[in-house]
Amino acid sequence: MSVEIKVPELGESITTALVARWLKQPGEGVKVDDPLVELETDKVSIEIPAPVSGIMGDIYVNEGEEVEVGALLAMMTAGEAPSPEEDDPRKQVHRPSGGVHPPQPNVGLVSRPAPAPNPEDLQKGPQDYDGTGTAFSPHPMPAAKNLMQEHGVEVGAITSPTGRGGRITKADVLAFLEREKHSVASQQAGVGEGKASRESKPVGSREERVKMTRLRATIARRLKEAQNTAAILTTFNEVDMSAIIGLRKKYKEPFEKRHQGARLGFMSFFVRAAVKALAEFPVLNAEIDGEDIIYRDFMNIGIAVGGANGLVVPVLCRAEQLSFAEIEAGITQLGQKARAGQLKLEELAGGTFSITNGGIYGSMMSTPILNAPQSAILGMHSIKERPMAVEGQVVIRPMMYLALSYDHRIVDGKEAVSFLVKIKDYVEDPMRLLLDV
Repeated sequence: MSVEIKVPELGESITTALVARWLKQPGEGVKVDDPLVELETDKVSIEIPAPVSGIMGDIYVNEGEEVEVGALLAMMTAGEAPSPEEDDPRKQVHRPSGGVHPPQPNVGLVSRPAPAPNPEDLQKGPQDYDGTGTAFSPHPMPAAKNLMQEHGVEVGAITSPTGRGGRITKADVLAFLEREKHSVASQQAGVGEGKASRESKPVGSREERVKMTRLRATIARRLKEAQNTAAILTTFNEVDMSAIIGLRKKYKEPFEKRHQGARLGFMSFFVRAAVKALAEFPVLNAEIDGEDIIYRDFMNIGIAVGGANGLVVPVLCRAEQLSFAEIEAGITQLGQKARAGQLKLEELAGGTFSITNGGIYGSMMSTPILNAPQSAILGMHSIKERPMAVEGQVVIRPMMYLALSYDHRIVDGKEAVSFLVKIKDYVEDPMRLLLDV
């Protein structure tokens, strides 16, 4: 029985994806849930699993091509997956099935018998093979390889590939050709009457043009949209971290023993403080939809994390129902997935309020940009010991600056300042979080 492999629903507002890498080739045996292909969207990279066990069939889309939701990617033949020996692609010749979708030929991706790599090459380290047994690194994607052949570009000329796993993409080749064109133009401009090139550079210097990844381009577009759409204002305060530091020092070890996999960090206190403050100032948990304001009785807190391909904001759903341990475990799990590039689309959707911690990078103060369409974002910063006046005495306290950026279209200054003061009160006296006062 033939089974179609199509592009699944990709989440809210995402209609296209890029075919980043095929993980199975025609003729290979596949078990149910084995990853077949990796797609790159505006937000994350996702793997499409096999719906059944069987044999990988024709592939209809090359790596590097863009596809829409619902598009046919490949075919499979359902059945028992072959043994590893039968599954060896070097012992098989793929013959297109001539099946259900002949209009879309499998250009550039038909499997051919390839000799085993030289054992001496394998000892030199991880390398890719071009199907002829010749080892080289890095390995270009099909579209990039065709473009390189067309323009006579050697593999070694692309020194900084941006593809996953160090592979050369079509964008890398185009960027190289653009640099070469500018280099020639600059040399020609300096010949003749001795006129300097308009883009003259110091001797021995170089430039590199790299195309934005889809994720970086989306981040840039969304941040600019937020600035253009919302009336962003930021208010600041400072918080004495002595109480939280004392609690962590006293209870960190028993907390972690009791709750395996959860560390007692600072973020759980701020998440709980935000949840309590949002309940008192619900407009900061709301959003504008046309001429309406949408209020919510739940708090989905987005936690900004530096991921493998840029900043992402995974979401702790229904944070108002989570304990300290559940918040810490959730943050740890989302952070690990973000750094490994394994976040699912549903883990990035539905946030109602965000928290970002620039302090982990050493930031003392910043003005966070809203994560549209949310109406507010809390910025945490580095903890620094500073002299403070307390009851007429100068004492040294661990202090942190807090920043709250908010959409002034629906959040008044009084509400924003009061909200941030409430966060400060909860953090400086965390027992109030436990006693609900």
